[in-house]
Amino acid sequence: NHLFLRQSPVLIAAIFISGIGGTFQFGFHISVLTSPSSFIKELVNTTCLQRYSISLEQWEVTLIWSFIVSIFCIGGLLGSLCAGRLSSAYGRKRCLLLNNLFAIGGAGMMLLSKTAMSFEMIVVGRFLYGINAGVSLSVHTMYLVECAPKRLRGIVGVSVSTFLSMGKFSGQLLGISELLGTEDRWPWLLGFSGATALLQLFTLPFLPESPKYLLLDRGDRQGCEKAIRRLWGNGDHSVEVEEMLVEHASMKGVRSHTVLDLILDQDLRWQFLTIIVAFTTLQFSGINAVYLYSFDVFRTAGIPTHQLRHVALGTGLCEVSTSMACVMVIESTGKRLMLYRGYLCMAVTLGLLTLTLYLQIQVSWMPYCSMLLIFIFIFFFSSGPAGVTVALPGDIFNQSFKSAAYTIGCTLNWLGLFLLGLLFPLIVENLDYFCFLIFFIFCFLSGVFVWYNVPETKNRTVMEITAEFQRMHPKRGSSEEGRTRPPEPSHIKACTTTKF
Repeated sequence: NHLFLRQSPVLIAAIFISGIGGTFQFGFHISVLTSPSSFIKELVNTTCLQRYSISLEQWEVTLIWSFIVSIFCIGGLLGSLCAGRLSSAYGRKRCLLLNNLFAIGGAGMMLLSKTAMSFEMIVVGRFLYGINAGVSLSVHTMYLVECAPKRLRGIVGVSVSTFLSMGKFSGQLLGISELLGTEDRWPWLLGFSGATALLQLFTLPFLPESPKYLLLDRGDRQGCEKAIRRLWGNGDHSVEVEEMLVEHASMKGVRSHTVLDLILDQDLRWQFLTIIVAFTTLQFSGINAVYLYSFDVFRTAGIPTHQLRHVALGTGLCEVSTSMACVMVIESTGKRLMLYRGYLCMAVTLGLLTLTLYLQIQVSWMPYCSMLLIFIFIFFFSSGPAGVTVALPGDIFNQSFKSAAYTIGCTLNWLGLFLLGLLFPLIVENLDYFCFLIFFIFCFLSGVFVWYNVPETKNRTVMEITAEFQRMHPKRGSSEEGRTRPPEPSHIKACTTTKF
């Protein structure tokens, strides 16, 4: 697999070019506001004082700051709701290209906000960044998974979360005081996404459109085969093309389905529930709580306050390195195993972390155990749910339902992020470190759900995976014989005949 990837330079270029203007942007804006928060709050106060001769109270500044943070989620939700329809109508590549204009507009707002003495420009910039991240989270994933051959689908899917982790780490790294996290340079920190958007805008036109989109949505077989040759090289790809043709034949006369169609379709109930569980738990897994408490744990372990931000870079670096290592093992391990093993190990780690935080006052060496558990939790999160979930809709839904599935998944992701931002401070205030027990429940139940209800997707076509879902969850009223071994669908037979 890795040899094939090295022989496909255009596919490697597609991974990097789509990633730097794709989920990288989402990850960057999750972490980037931590460093310049005090400078932005000062700008809010100064703006109101100069413009209205009003000195804001602390709670008023905090309210405006919370709105600046949360407006990103509102923009992201809007972007994710539009992404499926736009990518189906205009194509994955063109949608990604036009999406960069939102990031460039947001960057312009950020760069001029301090000079114009306007915190409102930061609000507008964050909203535009949110739309950009909402669209890219869906379309970047769809584009890459559809560009990859079946045997590399897992590796390419993990690259989506790798760029998200790199975005988080870049936001932390560029935000340190030695780089852009200063009073003079913070607008350049917030405007950095404009540079990555420009990079994608100038390089993406040299890449082909998604082969699957060209064949299954546009009916352009010649364009599909040309795109495959550019992406995968000049080898024999007839098996993959034939499998696409079988899927195309099964979809003749079938329109691209809406979100409501997917919700109401009884045949896809378990795939729908899988998306609900996976994307909900992605936000409610406790990863944000672990990052928040890492500062307290590091401080208790004796690390000086002025070095905490530098030490916290280690957590971001751990997430990036684990995500990159995940690329090497996902095809041999399988997504189902990585998903349920990740959830269950995260649940155990959260239980132990709650215990060590409870005992850290009584036992002097307990903070070091908490530090170790924080890194273990990040490892299991990055090598499991973070690496698998984002690309999951592309694995378990056919082309006609794929856009709707990504819309549902990404909408849940943004709603979860927004609700977590609102509720998490209240949860921490009332439960303190016992809040981890809430996330323990989410991780444990999700792990059990995946273990019993989700089939393996490794080296399988969408139709084979659909048949496996049907075998695991037969409809009521079917015979005992059918429950044990359902008849093989005709499209699977056709696919098998093509292969052998």
